[in-house]
Amino acid sequence: MRHQFLLIPAAIIGAAVPAVAEAKIFMSIEDAQQLLFPGATFEQDFFALNQNDFNWIIKDANVNIYNRNVKLWKVSNGGWFIVDQVRGKDDWISYAIAVTADGVVKNIEIVECLENYDGITIPAWRAQFNGKKRGVPFDEIAIISGSTLSSAEMISGVKRILSTLYLTKEVG
Repeated sequence: MRHQFLLIPAAIIGAAVPAVAEAKIFMSIEDAQQLLFPGATFEQDFFALNQNDFNWIIKDANVNIYNRNVKLWKVSNGGWFIVDQVRGKDDWISYAIAVTADGVVKNIEIVECLENYDGITIPAWRAQFNGKKRGVPFDEIAIISGSTLSSAEMISGVKRILSTLYLTKEVG
């Protein structure tokens, strides 16, 4: 009977150790391109923001920039495809955004994120961005309870992307 009491503390300690969260890959960049712009071709146009552009975008979008490198592709049918990352609570979130030639968000897809950021993976939540463009309020986009940081960062990321396209590609 004595050995049973020794198992209880081990079980309690084992239950207290947090599980390691792993990022889930939802789709490849190529899959996101074809989902957002079916049948289109893509011309890579990667660049790094210089200091003046960096400062202008921060002021224009009223957001932080964590990476000066911009990964975008010009789409054969006249839009832009951008892959970006924003901070989540415990890890980065990679997403793809489709923007029309006139600077309007067409759609957003999650490429990779931790599974516990599930609120932003819901298509109905991401659909709130469709039709948004630089300079319009994003106030009505809901912050997700339980995914507060990741949803707020996605809002900031989209605003930053739209300002970046406006400044560097004269979109919108």
